[in-house]
Amino acid sequence: MNDLRQAWDTACDGFLSHALVDKGLATTTIAAMQHDLSHLRGWATQSGVAPAGVTAQDLRSFLLSVSAGLQASSRARLMSTLRSFFRFLVAEKVIAEDPTATLIAPRRGRKLPLYLTADQVARFLDLPDDPEPLPLRNRAILETLYGSGCRVGELCALDLLDLDPGEGTLLLRGKGSKQRRVPIGGPCLTVLNRYLSLARPRLAGKGPDGRAMFLNHRGGRLSRVSVWNLVKSRGRELGLAEGLSPHTLRHSYATHLLAGGADLRVVQELLGHADISTTEIYTHVDRTWLHSIWRQAHPRAGG
Repeated sequence: MNDLRQAWDTACDGFLSHALVDKGLATTTIAAMQHDLSHLRGWATQSGVAPAGVTAQDLRSFLLSVSAGLQASSRARLMSTLRSFFRFLVAEKVIAEDPTATLIAPRRGRKLPLYLTADQVARFLDLPDDPEPLPLRNRAILETLYGSGCRVGELCALDLLDLDPGEGTLLLRGKGSKQRRVPIGGPCLTVLNRYLSLARPRLAGKGPDGRAMFLNHRGGRLSRVSVWNLVKSRGRELGLAEGLSPHTLRHSYATHLLAGGADLRVVQELLGHADISTTEIYTHVDRTWLHSIWRQAHPRAGG
């Protein structure tokens, strides 16, 4: 049993190291893979199956044993982890054939993301012009989330040198350590410059972080949780949807770009999506939005 556990530990650790170091996957993705593999490792050691001996039938039995309580998205992620893991073992010559090759991935429903209309975004960003450090910082955060379409992790990772005020662009560090430079509009740049000149110096005097763009009240780099709480609090003030999150502003950014005529490939580049199929979800959102407008406006839409 100890030899079996050691074999699985070696295989899993080797794969996760490859995913982190060689492929440069995000730490959140690595953590999800580690979670999935812990289930596989536990099932396999209990069943007496070594990494080199796993068959397609073994994996079917494993999937049946663990997937009943999982949502479709979690099942799809588990399948993706298994495929990547066993392809790695083939490449490393631990196994001769990939046992996932004949497995059928579960269908994953495409849930339309929550987004705000342009009028709702305007209300959301219409904060009082308060010159105090925290209100001014909060205003800059919300403008940046919508103005750049960045993820919350990308916003928290921003450093001072990532802003090019002359070009009006931000350098964002996305998933898999990939970087992209995106434009920001005049309103966002104006509020950012006010925050950086008036508010940030007062916050920076309380802490050691000299690089971070957005600081907490102690002068340290702002956390994701703080940004989530800010967005949710602002949503509650306005009576907006309960599920509002920083990602809602990213979804709104993409939806409004497409509604305004932006090319799908351009939106993919701005969002930092590796696969355009991820960006295509916004074409479904856009059609839903257009249909709702048509129903309101067309004289023969009723009935």
